This record gives sequence, C-alpha cells and structure tokens, in this order.
Amino acid sequence: MTVIATPRHPVHDLLRRITGDEKHAPSAHSTLDVLWVLYDRVLRITPETAEEPDRDRFLLSKGHGPAAYYAVLAAKGFIPVEWLDDLGGWDSPLGHHPDRVLIPGVEVGTGSLGHGLGLAVGTALGLRAQGLTTARTFVLLGDAELDEGSNHEAIAYAAAIRLPLTAIVIDNRSATHGWPGDIPARFPNWSVSVVNGHDHDEIERALRVTGRPHLVVATVESKES
Repeated sequence: MTVIATPRHPVHDLLRRITGDEKHAPSAHSTLDVLWVLYDRVLRITPETAEEPDRDRFLLSKGHGPAAYYAVLAAKGFIPVEWLDDLGGWDSPLGHHPDRVLIPGVEVGTGSLGHGLGLAVGTALGLRAQGLTTARTFVLLGDAELDEGSNHEAIAYAAAIRLPLTAIVIDNRSATHGWPGDIPARFPNWSVSVVNGHDHDEIERALRVTGRPHLVVATVESKES
C-alpha cells in the first residue's frame, strides 16, 4: 500500500498550509489520495492544456471541502503555492467552494451537494456530441450526496446510454440513510470497483477502466462527508 498522507510528502505539506476551514479537514484528508492519483497518474490535463477541447475533465462535486483539491492543484502547477496561505480572504481566489472563474483548472463551481453527478453527465454527453472520444470525465462525490434524488436520475440516464463516465464516491459511512447493498447497489448497470481509498495502485487501476459508466468506491476511515 502506498499512502501519501505522511508529513514527508509535499502534497501533505501543502495541505497543512491551508487554514480557516478546519471543520472540513476530515473531508479534505479523505479525498487527498484519490485526487493525487487522478492528477499524478490518470488525468490528461496540465496547466498548459487546461483549455484544450480534448482534455480530460474532473468535477469536484464534493465542493464543500476543497482544501485537498487546492493542494493538488498547487502541487501540479495550476495555481501558485502562495495562494494556499489565504483561504477565504476577501481578495483570495480560493473560496470555501471552488470557483471555476477564479481558479485555473477548475471545471465547475460546486459545493451545493447533489449537483456534481448531473453536471458530469452533461459534460460527458457534450464531449460525445462533439466527437471528442478521447476526453474522459471524472466526478468525485461524498457518500452522503447520494441521498439527493437528482443523483439517481443521472445514474439511470448514464447507464441507459452507456456514457463513458467515471464516478468516484468517497465512502466514509457518513450517509444519513442506509441502503440495501450499500453504495454499489445505488448504481445499477454500472461497472464497479471497490478500493482502499489510500492505496494508490488500487485507485489507479480502478480509474483506468474506460468506455462505460464506471463507479469507483474509495473506502476511507474519515467521519465526515
């Protein structure tokens, strides 16, 4: 198992620079490994290609805890590292929810839970309509978001048209309601990978499944959605 959440890892050090949103610290730490693997090993996007039509798209539906996202963007050169020292300042680009207008590399503004998966379905559908078949779409959700009904419409539609879309659900047992069969049962007719949310090799293998609606359930021990 390879875990990046150690004091010696540069991304972890960058995350530790961010203050002012401590109540969402567990949310940030639960997503850090998945986000790092996405940007370090999987996504076809760099600061230089962030506007290219055939780039991969990543949407952070779990936008209420963006600190880990900001740390990874800084590590990969999308934003200056110095921005991390001023989260939520009156003139800071880094808000408590990510803003696509202010932050290079951010595809959508999110934070109101339950919207990201529908936005990802629309993004993937638009890429298909334009013939951009090499561009992939990824969306990261918290498990509690699945209690929002709009997600189930998006899940059913993506399955019906076999949309090439990868949904990543961080499973830390924070959902309000139980569900028979757990998270995979909420994604009928999707292929499913259940991985250790801190094991980079497992995460990478799951994220490289292509060509159909695919669910990656990343299990972690954090207590926050």
